[in-house]
Amino acid sequence: MNRRVNNIFRRGSQSQATARLADATEGLEHASGLDRTIRVLSTAVQRTLRPGPVKDTLHGVPIGHPAHAPLTDLPIGMWVSAALLDLMPGTRRASQALVAAGLAGAVPTVLTGIADWSSLHREQQRVGLVHAAGTATASMLYSASLVARYQGRDAAGRALGFAGLSALVAGAYLGGHLAFRQAAGASHADQLAHLVPLGWHDLCAAEELPDGWPVTRRLGYISLFVLRNGDEVHVLADRCSHLAGPLHQGRVITDDNADTCVVCPWHGSTFRVADGAVVHGPATARQPSFEARVTEEGILQVRPV
Repeated sequence: MNRRVNNIFRRGSQSQATARLADATEGLEHASGLDRTIRVLSTAVQRTLRPGPVKDTLHGVPIGHPAHAPLTDLPIGMWVSAALLDLMPGTRRASQALVAAGLAGAVPTVLTGIADWSSLHREQQRVGLVHAAGTATASMLYSASLVARYQGRDAAGRALGFAGLSALVAGAYLGGHLAFRQAAGASHADQLAHLVPLGWHDLCAAEELPDGWPVTRRLGYISLFVLRNGDEVHVLADRCSHLAGPLHQGRVITDDNADTCVVCPWHGSTFRVADGAVVHGPATARQPSFEARVTEEGILQVRPV
């Protein structure tokens, strides 16, 4: 009986500790005291990282997926492996090599993370700033660990490595909160396969669409971006895949390939209106698009591509 009571008490204590951790993490989303630092840093990043191929590469546009998240596997994997080897005899050189490799892998991870962070909502940036502080602390501790190991101070190197691993775990937890609770990096566009049945759907009278000016129309649960250029009509999901900005409020431009594009008004993601392809980030996911046709009665009909 006493054992059962103790187990119940232990589970209750663990649940309370988990709840307190979650509450503390969510509290970071509302930590307005971080905003001044965020404004200074994000402005500096945006001034330094101008729109173009470098910025697109850091966001992951060429691979169609945010680059930061998979790159985090490099330093995490190396440093966790080094920690395991530090617990075994005769692994000094291998551990040292893994620590160095983790530091090398941290460089592109940091650069891609900074690029993504600069284009997030303020609540996400608050959590992201503390996440970055944790991972930066880990990198500094592992740098000190590497120096100690090269100097032959293996005990100090191992101690600094385990301290770095602790900071890394804390930073990784906040990174998980960003990705899975705040959906940073996930596509925010409406998923048409779940919301729009197959086949053609009446949308509106074609004559009510202004020429060359985007408007929004609703199809069931979702909002659509609609642009008429002469006899052509282009239709995309209206919620930007980056962070759900309203594309119909964005600028319509012509890119270097003479394709008509729309620029999201929130963070500048640029999509080709013909098919929703990403032209410039921070978005990496294609904008869902529709086929469009006008019936003999003058009704615009659409269906998902």
